[in-house]
Amino acid sequence: MTPQPQPPVPHQQRLALIEQARKAVLESRAPLTPPLLAPWVERSWRRCLDLGFQPQQHIAFDAVTAAHMRHAIEANQPLLRAAAPVIQSLTRAMAHTRYFSILTDARGTVIDVNGPVDRQNPLAANIARVGVDLSERAVGTTAIGTTLAELQPVWLHRGEHFYDDTSVYSCAGAPIWGPDGQCVGMLDLTGVNVIEQPALKHLVTQSARSIENALTLGRPHRLLLCMNWPGRVIGDDSDGLVGLDGDGQVTALNRSAAEMLGIGPGMVPGHCSDLFAVPMEALFDAARAQRGAFEVPLWSGLRLCVLVQLNRNGERGGLPAHGIPLKDMETALIRKAVDDARGNVKEAARALGISRATVYRKLGRQRPAGA
Repeated sequence: MTPQPQPPVPHQQRLALIEQARKAVLESRAPLTPPLLAPWVERSWRRCLDLGFQPQQHIAFDAVTAAHMRHAIEANQPLLRAAAPVIQSLTRAMAHTRYFSILTDARGTVIDVNGPVDRQNPLAANIARVGVDLSERAVGTTAIGTTLAELQPVWLHRGEHFYDDTSVYSCAGAPIWGPDGQCVGMLDLTGVNVIEQPALKHLVTQSARSIENALTLGRPHRLLLCMNWPGRVIGDDSDGLVGLDGDGQVTALNRSAAEMLGIGPGMVPGHCSDLFAVPMEALFDAARAQRGAFEVPLWSGLRLCVLVQLNRNGERGGLPAHGIPLKDMETALIRKAVDDARGNVKEAARALGISRATVYRKLGRQRPAGA
């Protein structure tokens, strides 16, 4: 008999269950029977307790210098380029929810923020800053720290965050895997004192997958293989993507491709002939002939439906090779500093180590008389 879907837990009942779990784990250090939390939340709480954290401690968010902000952006150019169009789309999807997006590197350092951030509210402004550390070791249980520790999509609401100070947030997070099979960062959707939106876990997971695909396409390749199981239509974000150089060596593959081909984390994919039970030349010939999708056997005995495409750019990747223009990056850093200072140009200039006149000039503003 097919189990019937369960209705969502009413809001007040949900908060009561979270509070019950907090008393059991954070005060009594007792096991949860029956479970009152998602398992990743309880594991994160216990990691925080093992680090000596206490829920009542106040969080002092790190100050961020202009140099730190600049380094965070410069060190993550491929991820920022791949994520930009995806984040633009997901921001439209949640435009009326008061949630905003945060992109971090693999250590939990913020590298990009988008959406309706209320800079007058320190609860939002403190976390929505490029360069700030939002890892589990820095701010306890959040979607950011939990995602990077568990390497899986998560959803946290209010008191599921470890610290009392962070119980105002609701957030969804998903890891982002690079073309080499390593986690390169995560995508977070956060709201402050907002209603619970568990559907955002699905949105952030799908968005992270789109970013992963863009990262894969951005790697140099001569041949691109788009794959799925027979019966599935090729052409969406669930496709496996494999990039090959002119000699047939695998230069990149996304997580879907790795799962289809049985390539685990840390395994080197090697040559295409180690994966596909057809000669390398057959793949290149299919691309030149624009053959369309066809079934390809694997050495495991399984078969995949594969569409093979030549990269007309030669060995270059499919995304622009250039990064964010330096002028635009500088302007973005100055604008964020002014936002963080709540519009106080003098304070922002001091934080950046430049004059107020430079701030006005870079932002294209008219300097007020006497300023």
